[in-house]
Amino acid sequence: MKLSKFGEKFAAPSATVNLMDDLNSALNENPDMIFMGGGNPSRLPEVETAFQQRLAAILADADECHRVLGIYQSPQGDKQFRKEMAGFLNKQFGWQLSERNIAVSNGSQSAFFLLFNLFGGIMPDGSQRSIHLPLSPEYLGYADIGLCENFFTATRPTIDRLDNHLFKYRVDFSQLDIASNTAALCVSRPTNPTGNVLTDNEIEHLDAIAKQHDIPLIIDGAYGLPFPNILFCQAKPYWNDNIILALSLSKMGLPGVRTGIVVANEAVIQAYSNANTLASLACGNLGPALVKALFKNSDILGLTRHITPFYQQRSQQTLQWLRESLGDLPCQIHKPEGAIFLWLWFEGLPVSSQTLYERLKKRGVLVVPGQSFFVGIDNAWQHKHECIRLSYAQDAATVKRGVKILAEEVYLAYNTQ
Repeated sequence: MKLSKFGEKFAAPSATVNLMDDLNSALNENPDMIFMGGGNPSRLPEVETAFQQRLAAILADADECHRVLGIYQSPQGDKQFRKEMAGFLNKQFGWQLSERNIAVSNGSQSAFFLLFNLFGGIMPDGSQRSIHLPLSPEYLGYADIGLCENFFTATRPTIDRLDNHLFKYRVDFSQLDIASNTAALCVSRPTNPTGNVLTDNEIEHLDAIAKQHDIPLIIDGAYGLPFPNILFCQAKPYWNDNIILALSLSKMGLPGVRTGIVVANEAVIQAYSNANTLASLACGNLGPALVKALFKNSDILGLTRHITPFYQQRSQQTLQWLRESLGDLPCQIHKPEGAIFLWLWFEGLPVSSQTLYERLKKRGVLVVPGQSFFVGIDNAWQHKHECIRLSYAQDAATVKRGVKILAEEVYLAYNTQ
């Protein structure tokens, strides 16, 4: 089979493909696998009930059911949903948005594929522009979606060592070098994989730098503000005319409806919508239909009051289990400030994180090796081969068993080389 350059790149194996294969195996084909890998959210009864009730109401109304299942919406998304979304954000944060500042995507991944390639890549004059990640490690789903090579650059973070074997990455502004061919800055907040939450000052500083260089700042809020609000520290939502804010319904408990939301200035939204027409023709209707009323009356915030404390408690419980199981092994854990993961750094690990992942998989535990998250960082930094991402979204007993097996394999790695 002969493939184009596009075909060779996008049909090839990648870290994202491997992650989703593992997720499918664990959740659908091998239910005995202890799944501590991908980003599937926890099942929360209060949240599921709210969506079940909304789905039942749609099915009970023949006209509404037809609007959801039987017609195309525009590639920008259902207009009424976008109006409710803009009104919600204006009411909560004082932003000046209309439906023209909102677009719907078929999941955040497809939104980032279009957004990154709208700004970065080969330019009309033959030059090339890149997307810069001010802090890496960053979401591995970004890594392979550029249409050309060397699509991302990144700044290596500083590492603050904290008490109780915790640490925190921070943007190293002293090394943040915005080149003339940088097309945009991008951060996730909270950061996937580490659970790091960039401070308000860091976000404001990055925004000022982006404006200075006349490039947008893209903020991936899939786990963040204002929903699903999986944050365990103080932080403010942030948007202005130079910000592209990407939100998602997945971590609200709706990963299956594949609904992302892009908030940006009208020119960006128009460009995105045109590109989305070619890529997807239209957006899915089910996700917006399920949550439209929740934005109209701000009930979406009521759901986050179940979501935030659940993950905060689970993160602290898993942290305790890790400390008990790992004992005096040289493990540092990134301070859990949000998202649904813990990020573990095994200093001086005698094997690579990839090898540790493979050994754990044989034991029936899925984690994600860390090296793939260091998008834009070269392999010379040993730190990138000493980290793993661990999800704590499964039920508590499963997570506890997984932590025990993880500790056993880490102990063997340090003591049998």
